[in-house]
Amino acid sequence: MITVMTTAMGITTMDELGGPGTLHLLHLLRLVSPALPVGAYSYSRGLEYAVHSGAVTDEDSARTWICGVAARSLCSLDVPVLGRLMDAWEAGEEPAVRRWNDYLFASRESRELQLEEAQMGAALARLLRDLGVERAAPWVRESRGGYPTMFALAASHHGIGVRQAQAGYVYAWVESQASAAMRLVPLGQTSGQRILSAAIEAMPAWLTAAAQCPDDALGNLAPGLAMMSARHETQYSRLFRS
Repeated sequence: MITVMTTAMGITTMDELGGPGTLHLLHLLRLVSPALPVGAYSYSRGLEYAVHSGAVTDEDSARTWICGVAARSLCSLDVPVLGRLMDAWEAGEEPAVRRWNDYLFASRESRELQLEEAQMGAALARLLRDLGVERAAPWVRESRGGYPTMFALAASHHGIGVRQAQAGYVYAWVESQASAAMRLVPLGQTSGQRILSAAIEAMPAWLTAAAQCPDDALGNLAPGLAMMSARHETQYSRLFRS
């Protein structure tokens, strides 16, 4: 049976139910699910100190923080490098995988951000190994192995397209941040959904910019993130690990 989906661009046909396209989509949904056992729920990526300091106090400021970090850090660094990592995995170019992994790790501007990178990366490496992805096994004990590196491996292994993987990666990050904001500010569930909706509307532009980002333009443009993350390391009372 052929299914049909209405999009903003018109009417498009999709694969038969249960076909390859559906399978790739389901693997992507599993990869970006909050149920993925990598401990993402325990990190706020500097948002906790932003709330503690008074920089984030309500829905509007939470949306500004989350969308700002997504546009100026996630999609100017992580997302374009994720595409390069997927290309390297698919080409079997291990030195390129290592180079981009190390580049991302060196770009983490606080100890907590580096620990988050390594701990989530190791957790996903173990999961992939246990699920039969043999190329993940050497990364289980890699002290500087990054989460985007393992995410790229999982996406490549399951035949997920680069653009789809990047979109899923951004959505999962925004959803995690919105969830953290709901607990920290605190915000209601409707506020969290409005933040997600605002981010979704902006994502096509973010992803287009990420796809066009050359190597010499990669980098963080969010100094506030680095400062909040570093200050979080000595915050007296904390709910999150970063």
